[in-house]
Amino acid sequence: MKDKTIGFIGTGMMGEALIKGITKAGLVERSKICASDIDKKKLDLMHEELGIAVSTDNRVVLEQADTIILAIKPQIIRHVLQGIRDSVSKKHLFISIAAGVSTGNLADDLPDGTRIVRVMPNICATVGEAASAICPGSAADDSDVETARWILNAVGRTVVVEEHLMDAVTGLSGSGPAFVSVVIRALADGGVHQGLDRATARTLAAQTVLGTARMVLDLGLHPAELRDMVSSPAGTTIHGIEALEKGQVRAGIMSAVIAASMRSNELGK
Repeated sequence: MKDKTIGFIGTGMMGEALIKGITKAGLVERSKICASDIDKKKLDLMHEELGIAVSTDNRVVLEQADTIILAIKPQIIRHVLQGIRDSVSKKHLFISIAAGVSTGNLADDLPDGTRIVRVMPNICATVGEAASAICPGSAADDSDVETARWILNAVGRTVVVEEHLMDAVTGLSGSGPAFVSVVIRALADGGVHQGLDRATARTLAAQTVLGTARMVLDLGLHPAELRDMVSSPAGTTIHGIEALEKGQVRAGIMSAVIAASMRSNELGK
């Protein structure tokens, strides 16, 4: 893997997060990373800060790299792919993080047989805690999937899913940080209501969510098991759980994921 060269087309928030994650993890030498964008000022800053090669010409990225990460908006991806199509060769693996764009649609604008892997990361990549789902296109093989996992694991955790489940991924982990932020805010508001100052309440709420997530992931605890560990008979927690159930909090969050997933499906058509 260390011999791979990685190129980014697009250096928006997610692209920048991935570049910083890769450089911080030392996956490859910085001289083997390049990026293109229309924002020359940003490119110059990234070159100065991270020591990677930069260009305003997407075709330069294809010349310098064999693994190409498409970190661009879905609305412009066809235009971008059509502009680089003649520079694509068999050495190239494309990893797309363009939300809602299927591997089939990507393949339509690239030469026949181009290897494509689609990825749905989330904004938590900015702090190295992304949840990313990966699905391969028809021409991609297991090694291509492993390449994508190797890169995305630098900024969080990855799972591999079938492509028809990517809308569900978008609704769950793609939109999920916004839903969790609502929970954190609600926890903090409850603390403020009971007398805590805002900064203290927010810190306690956010750390509680972080610690709970680590217990589920690192210890393999089922959420219900964790809930039962904290809920003593006739104690404070079970009374709080009762209030949550009366407020249909679980149903509300489920509905949010379902609604976001359905909207993702609509946007992908």
